Amino acid sequence: MANKEILLVADVFANEKEIDKEIIFQAIESALEAATVKRYETPIKARVAINRQTGDYLTYRRWQVVEPNPDINGDVEFPGTQILLEAAQIDEPNLAVGDYVEEEIESVDFCRIAAQTAKQVIIQKVREAERRKIVEAYQDRVGELITGVVKRLEKGSVYLDLGGHVEAYIAREDMIPKEPIRMGDRVRGYLKSVRSEPRGPQLFVSRTAPELLTALFRLEVPEVGEGLIEIMAAARDPGSRAKIAVKTHDPRLDPVGACVGMRGSRVQAISNELAGERVDIILWNPNEAQFVINALSPAEIQSIVVDEDKHSMEVAVPTDNLSQAIGRGGQNVRLATELTGWELNIHDSAKTDKNHDESIAKAKKEFIELLDVDEEIADILVEVGLSNIEEIAYIPVNEMLEIEGFDLELVEALRSRAKDALLIKAIASEEKIETAEPSAELLAMEGMNAELAKGLAGKGVVTVDDLAEQAIDDIIELPGLNEELAGKLIMKARESWFAEDKA
Repeated sequence: MANKEILLVADVFANEKEIDKEIIFQAIESALEAATVKRYETPIKARVAINRQTGDYLTYRRWQVVEPNPDINGDVEFPGTQILLEAAQIDEPNLAVGDYVEEEIESVDFCRIAAQTAKQVIIQKVREAERRKIVEAYQDRVGELITGVVKRLEKGSVYLDLGGHVEAYIAREDMIPKEPIRMGDRVRGYLKSVRSEPRGPQLFVSRTAPELLTALFRLEVPEVGEGLIEIMAAARDPGSRAKIAVKTHDPRLDPVGACVGMRGSRVQAISNELAGERVDIILWNPNEAQFVINALSPAEIQSIVVDEDKHSMEVAVPTDNLSQAIGRGGQNVRLATELTGWELNIHDSAKTDKNHDESIAKAKKEFIELLDVDEEIADILVEVGLSNIEEIAYIPVNEMLEIEGFDLELVEALRSRAKDALLIKAIASEEKIETAEPSAELLAMEGMNAELAKGLAGKGVVTVDDLAEQAIDDIIELPGLNEELAGKLIMKARESWFAEDKA
């Protein structure tokens, strides 16, 4: 059956929607197949083939080749759409299971198909093709800045018109908090993902991602765009404050000054783009401790203790700099932590010094009493970093011999006395466990038993108030106690605290 109207429809849709003509032909074939199936009372399968040059089309009824179904006496389950392999091979011996047997049938007239069916199928196919085209055009642009005009607002989310019937979506959580956005505004964003989905948005944009800050610096600072300055890391509290770490590949160039610009023009332009977000530009340093010091500026840092195992740093600052280092609501230290990748714990240096002095005094007293040494040797042990007798008992002999003035005889004597002191302490601890008695209140606590209460008493936890002051790690090693039970017991013991607070 020839039909020039098919060619006309394909031409019109392909030109208007800028869609491949083949997709339109496939859509018309699907519409004709749907119209053919509707003519039959029982379900069938149909295939329509359109000649792309003339518009002629033929219609075929199809049966899928299947194995006999033993559950229905070796017959087929759906006679209208299936045929047994044995029957199919009578005419075509080369057919296999899964192939199709086709028979030409009368075609429906293209002018008389149900208009709604044809329209829906064609529109759906065109829409799918348009969405595929958008994905193909933008999937290589993930990570770039894109600019669009606000098309509509929905419950805090924003839809941007990028032009050419392309739409991008900024979710509510990807919007800068309290940023005034109105219809028609031009908005920049960071294209974070492109997803091919049958419905809804496909281009997902963020205004809160740290990558947006990096992209804006590449745009505003020529030295960054040219690679003379490298952005090493970025951290943001969207709409409030941000930190960005930079380094230069040209020793003659000041990276911080270049990013700030003349009278702050460059960084101010970026701040305006981000709804007034204040941006701190930090000089990156390969020395992790120095990088942390730079990240916490302008707060003055007095000392840093690095814990490689926990990937954390204990940072001591003067009392008058404490609030500045921490920032409002912990903002400064939180951004510095995100920027450097280290867990930062800020301490008051005055209290740190006091605690340090107390720990040194405690260690010296322990050495004098338990190792039977004079104050001079105790001072030397503390100065080299030894803080308890456990370290002295098990430190390698060769390391002890490196201490100035220590010989093998003295080292062996100190190690022997330390081991004796540890043994005495262990015996005393066992005796304490054997003699310690838990209070009646502790024994009566919900979830407590006599054996567990006895073990707690051996650790000095005799009353309910003692238990309330413990942390899970303090008592978790006791027999019969797991993390969940330890947490429940401690919270039960603290109920009186909450009752007092409520009162």
